Amino acid sequence: MIDFSKKTLLITGAAGFIGSFLSKRLIEEFPTAKVIGIDSITDYYDIRLKEERLKMLDSAAACAADKNSFTFIKGDIADKVFLDRIFEQYKPSIVVNLAAQAGVRYSITNPESYIHSNIIGFYNILEACRSTMESANPVKHLVYASSSSVYGSNKKVPYSTEDKVDNPVSLYAATKKSNELFAHAYSKLYKIPSTGLRFFTVYGPLGRPDMAYFKFTNKLVKGEPIQIYNMGDMYRDFTFVDDIVTGIINVMQKIPAETEDGAPYKVYNIGNNHPESLMSFVNILEKCLMQEGIISEPGKKELLPMQPGDVYQTYADVTELEKDFGFKPSTTLEQGLSAFAKWYKTYYNR
Repeated sequence: MIDFSKKTLLITGAAGFIGSFLSKRLIEEFPTAKVIGIDSITDYYDIRLKEERLKMLDSAAACAADKNSFTFIKGDIADKVFLDRIFEQYKPSIVVNLAAQAGVRYSITNPESYIHSNIIGFYNILEACRSTMESANPVKHLVYASSSSVYGSNKKVPYSTEDKVDNPVSLYAATKKSNELFAHAYSKLYKIPSTGLRFFTVYGPLGRPDMAYFKFTNKLVKGEPIQIYNMGDMYRDFTFVDDIVTGIINVMQKIPAETEDGAPYKVYNIGNNHPESLMSFVNILEKCLMQEGIISEPGKKELLPMQPGDVYQTYADVTELEKDFGFKPSTTLEQGLSAFAKWYKTYYNR
């Protein structure tokens, strides 16, 4: 187990949805740790949301015993010179790589951004970690975001980390699977302790507006019909952001044991272990929005066929996560969407 006391924790994608909530929790719960957040602040979606998350982190740091517990630096992990300078200056003990180009459908029309961030950027992270391994301050643990998308169209459910995942159905999924392969190779060659986390449909307040729950809400507020793919016959393992953050922090503190081939390497699923139908999800979302007075009645639905890159269902087997940490996500969809609706009302009314 790794003690965070007086350690430097580097979080990439710190202005992102998961990265900001992770950074906030680390600032609040580990007062002697130093959290270094980096993010390139791309305009993939409204940067005002990213700025709002950074304000949240500044507020958390202002309330901390050590007012210098958080440092934010704008920069791109695909810029090797920038990243090497960060590692040289701050000498992080733990690295959590959450910086990535997200989104399945966006990868069909903008493939270059995925190669830039998810391939070149992640390679730079691995190289920066490798450069420390013979130094007096080696990286003790690299934790990185993978995705449930790597399971592609697997028919076997729930999805287990033991399942074969060699048939991605989107470029986004392919880049995430490549991250796992790269990390395993570096872990074996250079003994970099590495843990990959396959996230399952993360949602919550201050989330990404390209995600279904956020897009649906925006359309419902405008009185526009919401588009429901595969005629509503889809299932997702929705995971609340607080549960994701708890899972990440648990994993950060535990160096993985060596695999049979000698690599200190592990992959976990982090999902709610309870897939919900898309139509049930929409009904719960509308209920939560009506409770907050954001909408007055359910909206119109436009049923469409399955879209390229989409999968029929996601369903996480979290047996390994529960066995190793005594934890699995437990926030219900109604609890999570209610928290989102309360935030949405406050943020957009303001």
